[in-house]
This record gives sequence, C-alpha cells and structure tokens, in this order.
Amino acid sequence: MSEHQHTEPTEDATEPTSEKLVELAKRRGYFFQSSGAYGGVGGFYTFGPQGASLKGNVEDAWRDRFAVAEGNMEIDAPTIMPEPVFEASGHLDGFDDMLVECTDCGESHRADHVVEDNTEYEDAESLPIPEVEEVIAEHELVCPNCGAGLAGQAVDAFNLMFATNIGPGDSDPGYLRPETAQGIFVEFPRLKEYARNQLPFGVTQIGRAYRNEISPRRSIIRTREFTQAELEYFVDPEEDEPDLEAVADVAVTLYPASEQNAEDGDEIETTIGDAVEEGIIGDEWVAYFLGVAKPWYDAVGVEMDRFRFRQHLSGERAHYAADCWDAESEIDGNWIEMAGFAYRGDYDLSKHAEHSGDRFTVFKQYDEPKTVERATVDPDMSYLGPEFGGDAQAVVEELETLALRDRAAFEDESVEIELEGESHEIPVEKTGFAVEEQTEAGEHIVPHVVEPSFGVDRLVYTVLHHAYREDEVDGEERTYLELEPEVAPTFVGVFPLQSDDELEAVADDVVDDLREAGLSIAYDDSGNIGRRYRRQDEVGTPFCVTIDYETVEDDETTVTVRERDTTDQKRLSVEGLAETLSAIRAGDLEFEEL
Repeated sequence: MSEHQHTEPTEDATEPTSEKLVELAKRRGYFFQSSGAYGGVGGFYTFGPQGASLKGNVEDAWRDRFAVAEGNMEIDAPTIMPEPVFEASGHLDGFDDMLVECTDCGESHRADHVVEDNTEYEDAESLPIPEVEEVIAEHELVCPNCGAGLAGQAVDAFNLMFATNIGPGDSDPGYLRPETAQGIFVEFPRLKEYARNQLPFGVTQIGRAYRNEISPRRSIIRTREFTQAELEYFVDPEEDEPDLEAVADVAVTLYPASEQNAEDGDEIETTIGDAVEEGIIGDEWVAYFLGVAKPWYDAVGVEMDRFRFRQHLSGERAHYAADCWDAESEIDGNWIEMAGFAYRGDYDLSKHAEHSGDRFTVFKQYDEPKTVERATVDPDMSYLGPEFGGDAQAVVEELETLALRDRAAFEDESVEIELEGESHEIPVEKTGFAVEEQTEAGEHIVPHVVEPSFGVDRLVYTVLHHAYREDEVDGEERTYLELEPEVAPTFVGVFPLQSDDELEAVADDVVDDLREAGLSIAYDDSGNIGRRYRRQDEVGTPFCVTIDYETVEDDETTVTVRERDTTDQKRLSVEGLAETLSAIRAGDLEFEEL
C-alpha cells in the first residue's frame, strides 16, 4: 500500500500551460463554460463542486483578514441599481472599452488587446483612441478571427454596463452593477450611523459584478460575470493615519510608474516602510493595505516569486484617483491584475451628495468650540419670485453656494450667477448678503475613500495555476495541485482499503469524527488505492486516510495518513486524529512533526 518518495517536479512541469489547467478544471469540477447544452456563451462560467468550494474558502479567508481582523463591517447590496446611481458615479459616461469591428467577418474586438497582442505596447488601454487607431494602421494589424486588415477602421468607445428595466410598463431604467463599490457608497448616509459617525471605518462586500466585455478570453480571467471582494475605507484626510509600523517590514516587489517609463526600468525589491520613506508609494493608506495584502496572498497560495505590485501609469489611472497600484500575478509569462488599491479622495461621496441631495458627510467635532466668520444670504423673495418665477429657489441655491465659495463676488452693486447656461445680474441689496460671526462646535466633512478591490475569480485561477504540479511516483506520471490547506476544497480523503464490512464501518466512524470537527471530507471506496490517491492529488486534497487490515487487527486502532506533496505516510491513532488534522489545517502543527 505504501508509496515511494516521489521525484521532484521538473522545471517544465512546474510551469504548466493554461490549457492543461483548463482541461483539469473541467474534468475535475473546478470550472467550465456555462450553458454547454446550448453551445455555451462567452464570458460566463460555472464553478463546479471543487471550484465552488475553493472559491468559497478564498472568500472566507478574505473576509477573515479584511473584514474581521481589521474590524470592518460587511454588507450585501443588490446587484441591480437604478440609473441615477450610475449617472452620479460617472459610469454612464466613462465606463468604456475600445472597440474595433472587422468589416469582413463582423467580429468585434477590444482594440487595446489587438495592439498589445501584436506590438511592443504592454498597456495600450492607457492610450487615447486616436493613438490606438494610428498604431493599428502603422503596424497593419489584422482581425484575430479572419485575418482581414483593421487599418482605417474606427475605434469606438463601448460602454460595458448591462442595461435592464425595473418594473413593468413604463419601468425605470437600471443596470447590473459593474462593481460592488457603488452599493457601499450609496448607502453611506445610513452606514455612517452604524459606525456611530466615527472615522475611520470600513465597509466590505463580496458579491457579483457584471461587465459586457467586448471579447472575454482566457477562461475565468476575463468574464462578463464575476465576483469582487471590496473594502471601502472612509478616513478623515487631515487626521487619520494608518498603522504603518504593523506592515513596515513586509517585503514587496514593486513596479512603479517611473521604472515602467524608463528604458532600462525594472522591478524594485524593498519593504513597505522603505517604499513610503523614499516616496515610491505616495499614499500611506495605500501602502498600509499593500502591506496587509502581500502576506495574505502568500497564505492562500500565490507564489511570491510570481507576484508584484504595479503602479498605474498616468494614462490608465482614474481621474479621481490620487494613486493606484495593482496586485499582479504571473501566468504563463504574462502578468494579470488580481486587485487594485486606490486612493479615491472624496470623489464618490461628493458625486452622490450632488446628485441625490442626501448628506454624505460626517460631523467632526472640534476639541473646543470655534468662532468663525460665515458668509450668508437671505434673499428678498418678493424680488426673486416675480423676476425668476419657478427658478427662484434655484437662484437662492446658487447665491448660497457662491457666498460660501467667493464672498468677494458680493463686493460690487450686483452679483453674477449662472443658471442653466445663462448669466444673470442680481442687485446685492436683494441678496441679503452678510458676513456673520458664528460659534461652531464642529463641521461636516466629506470623508476620503481608500479602496482595496479584489477580483476573486482571477485569484482562484492564479491559485490553481500556481499550485499545478507534474511529477513521477513509482515510475508513474502524476498531476497534483499543491493547494494550501486553508483553501483546498477537500481537506481529507478517507478510503477503506478493500470492500469489507469491518473496514467500511471504521471508515464511516472516521468520516463522522472528521466532519464533526469541521473538516471537509471525500469518501472513496472505488478502484485500487493508487488510483484513489491520484484522484485526490489531482483536486488538491492535502491528506488521505486509509483504513486497512492493520486498523482492525492491532490492539490500538490506527490508520495510515498520507501527505499529498511528498506522498509520505505515517501511522496515526484514530483517537485524536480529528484534533491532529485540525491543528495541521490551522497551521499549528506540521505533518513532519508527527
């Protein structure tokens, strides 16, 4: 029954092609294209029994680190939201990809991907559309589908949101959310109450998001429906500071914009503390969350020699983001984005306040009351009413805003305001303008937002890809997934050696004990023992427990426990087996120590 020590994987075997992984994923129930009975549909994938479990374990690990350990709250917002939400957020106007259509075959492609796949440009997404059109023409790029030339074809902006209707008849327009963040931002007026109006505080959400990708590709790396795990952390920009000491010594590989733009630029090996001190990472909150994320990625199974943080170039950074870094993993020689860490300022809350009329602020109490000068207006409505009719209230609001922003505008005999694109002169004496001293206990501030945003599907793919191994055991080729015990779909496989009532009875008792301890179990009694080991190896099960005839013949009830990676076996007592394996899963005990 025992196996010899396996040979070390070859270098080629530890760098599998994605095709091998996709085939394994389909065969063993990790993920596969959805609606296969109807020919499948691009960009939609189903996670099978193994994949759903792995994905759930990754989500639980993220929740433990970024919600529970950081003391943040979690919500679950709807995936469909009304149109005004996305008018305020800017998604209706600016959530676009570059589309180029082949006139010969009619296929649409992402123009930046066509450029990246066939030229030296690594980040064509950051280029303006006219420049992308020039690159396509200059390099005489062709349609990936039929080979027809794309030079001269227009590159258009294509909005990625899925539209829908809310309600029957003259229903309200809505959209499937393209990110989970807006579900947090729009609920801020209520969420701040749950945080007792005390900054800083964080709100997390794990859920589905939808983007109508032009050309989804590379299995679950780029899909039209995917899962995000996001944290929106609300801070007072003048007072709140992160605990950088807690992450200062975390070693990181950084690829800053300065190195990307240099001819001989390269990645930088440093620590979070040094990167902040040297100005490589400009924002301390971003640096803090990079320092939190790095060891977490390591713990769930991302190989650290294939992992880095890359800073956004100026052309790809959102206009509201002061700084943004991506967590990237290497897959078959290419770097893919797994998460983004952005300092979003007060853009999101200010926009929703402007469009909704609700208050997206937190009251900041002063240590001592302050006497301040405030410019106010008390307009003469007997003048504004006849003069402006139904627009009188809008004029009042414009005057109030102008008084706060530029009191010097009221120094002349009249003041100028703009209403629906037209300028109007109003006598200052009719505005009731005055500067008064007021004693204030505090002020309402718009918090700034720090956002670590994780793509769960891409992380699952990375974990599987980085765990893929091929080696030989007893002269036979073996494929296995070296998954971390914390995220492996199944932790223990339990096998009775033969179809025997006595062995099967003990196996049933072992399964019950292990499941009662909270361990995920696979019971398998079909085929020879070697094939059963191979099946569990291929889905990444860390340990297998075999009940053999020694189990029932010896005075002490013992079983054989086999470790996946080394194939080493140890004889352990059934009594205390659940506690031992639980300690190994928790990281409190090593198999080699047994």
